Amino acid sequence: MKIFISSVQREFEQERQALGEYLAGDPLLRRFFECFIFERDVPATDRRPNEVYLSELAGNDIYIGLFGDQYGWENPAGLSPTHLEFNEATRLNITRYIFIKGEKDDGKHPKMQTLIHEVEGQLVRRRFKSSAQLHAAVYASLVDHLEFTGAITQAPWDARGARNSSISDIDPERIQTFVRRARRARNFPLPEEADVGEVLTHLNLLDGGKPTHAAILLFGRQPQRFTQPSEVKCAHFHGIQVAKPIPSYQTYKGTAFELVDQSIDFVMSKINVSVGTRAEGPQAPVEYEIPREVVAEAIVNAIAHRDYSSNGSVQVMLFADRLEVWNPGTLPPSLTTQQLREHHGSFPRNPLLAEPLYLTKYIERMGTGTQDMIRRCVAAGLPEPEFKLTDGFVSMIRRPQAHDEAHVGTKSGLSRDQVGTKLAPSRHQVEILRKCLTASSIPELMLIAQRKDRTKFRHQVLQPLLDAGWLTMTIPDKPTSSKQRYQTTDKGRLLLDSGRGTP
Repeated sequence: MKIFISSVQREFEQERQALGEYLAGDPLLRRFFECFIFERDVPATDRRPNEVYLSELAGNDIYIGLFGDQYGWENPAGLSPTHLEFNEATRLNITRYIFIKGEKDDGKHPKMQTLIHEVEGQLVRRRFKSSAQLHAAVYASLVDHLEFTGAITQAPWDARGARNSSISDIDPERIQTFVRRARRARNFPLPEEADVGEVLTHLNLLDGGKPTHAAILLFGRQPQRFTQPSEVKCAHFHGIQVAKPIPSYQTYKGTAFELVDQSIDFVMSKINVSVGTRAEGPQAPVEYEIPREVVAEAIVNAIAHRDYSSNGSVQVMLFADRLEVWNPGTLPPSLTTQQLREHHGSFPRNPLLAEPLYLTKYIERMGTGTQDMIRRCVAAGLPEPEFKLTDGFVSMIRRPQAHDEAHVGTKSGLSRDQVGTKLAPSRHQVEILRKCLTASSIPELMLIAQRKDRTKFRHQVLQPLLDAGWLTMTIPDKPTSSKQRYQTTDKGRLLLDSGRGTP
């Protein structure tokens, strides 16, 4: 396989040479790769440099882009050689690996910052500060490429036997529950009385008689004993950034099915819900601000397709304006974030883990999950989800804006069951808004809510009112000042006057 190492940029002349020597000298990589380096491999010619390097790029299998502080000389269209290379590699569907020098981009040329931002929406990119870090990062990427393409064979994580495990580590009740669900959902052929060994054999979840990692994570008595990174961390923030104290934080452990269920329940219990009337039936319809199917798809994808060789955990983070689901993984080289928005094939990173999730209708085949997320968000009046590659894979779903009056209230007015959400202030929050028609101190307001913990009161009761724009601080630059007072805004007065703030 041929590697094109970017480019004619002088900033990286020494790094390119050193990287080429490193790859040529590595006993594993030199068996599979040969490198093209502009300064070394192109003889003197009367052709323009941009014609030479772009024509050479077309004959390579992998493009390694080195992005630094400089942008480089620009062609008449205002694009540098590095930018042209990246665009051409994208057009030719060449596997691209991008390595960025430095931890921050503040000092980089503005056009280089723009290029980095463009890249981060499509690819996982790694950062480096020294040649040694660059070599290690390139080595890891190329070995991963060899494993993915099958050039070197090693059983994937989900197919390898879990160390020191045995059939006794599998819970028979969990196996029976799975069979019962799979028979009902997908006509699974084995009977409910099938024993553990029979089911695991049918699902290819044994490795030399030992349960695989996938078997342990799906049906194990104590999955995290063998697959410690498989936990999921869920956090709820009142603002739009990660900030302490975190109002609600949970780390979930258990089987893959339990991780999915618990994580979905965490999100659904925190987001806003509207309750309709019983005019069309005995049960009042319930609508969540983000469809449950969208939340479920994002979380299931993160758990099913993550890189389990990483020590990172799946993270589910709910902010005031969005839901982010992050996992330590990437896309197959042949798939881009843009293609996730279109019809595409299914390339599960952990196929043996994904199959039982499919059999119980936790996921679908044919690569339709991300398209379903887009369709359901649009139908719910939400922006289309965003998919990003940073140091992992992120699915981001926007929430309805808190200040949007179209999202305040319910189909039948405010419900007593909607306590403490942006859709419906609780009884105590309404009383606080009325009290704050005259500027009031936090001790006065804590008496209304019958709260004793000042920090929890501020984050659980006052912060949602501040976020919704119904309440304001008289000294906003000093939130914890002893002279701080809270006052109802004009928007809060409208809420009270309209009757929507009636408990």
